[in-house]
Amino acid sequence: MNFKQHILRPFATVGLATALAWTGLAITAPAPAAAAAIEINALSKADAIIATGNKYLGTPYQFGAPSGVTSVFDCSSFTQYVYKKNGIYLPRSSREQATKGYYVSRSNLRKGDLVFFSTRSSGGKIAHVGIYAGYGKILHTFGAGGVRYSSLGSDWWSSHYITARRVIN
Repeated sequence: MNFKQHILRPFATVGLATALAWTGLAITAPAPAAAAAIEINALSKADAIIATGNKYLGTPYQFGAPSGVTSVFDCSSFTQYVYKKNGIYLPRSSREQATKGYYVSRSNLRKGDLVFFSTRSSGGKIAHVGIYAGYGKILHTFGAGGVRYSSLGSDWWSSHYITARRVIN
């Protein structure tokens, strides 16, 4: 072994060991960090969904509005359209949408969750859907005024609340 090999070999060994150690740390990162990264991605997706919905504020409500039409919406065509624009495919009706994703309690709502309600004529069954926008607000369309924000804590929406689903990973 010549002088260069004798001097450089320990540095190469230390460098390789350091690189492997760092790689090991990256591979064995604790699960909470991974969960936090997933939550940040979900929040980013939620913000994108809400931003898409905001583009349609004031768009008129029309019961039975067809899928893909943006000149009018009903509640479920609105959520279907907004989520589809963000890569999440939902069925057409609010009752079908309530079967997607997984259950979220009202106390654990996060931006982007779908929230479901009954209406006067639905007999206590799901008949309306909106997007939880955070801070106790829902983004939805219903009746006069079309697409708008409402307070989940208002007497009417609070008393007609049924469930929520998280469809953002």
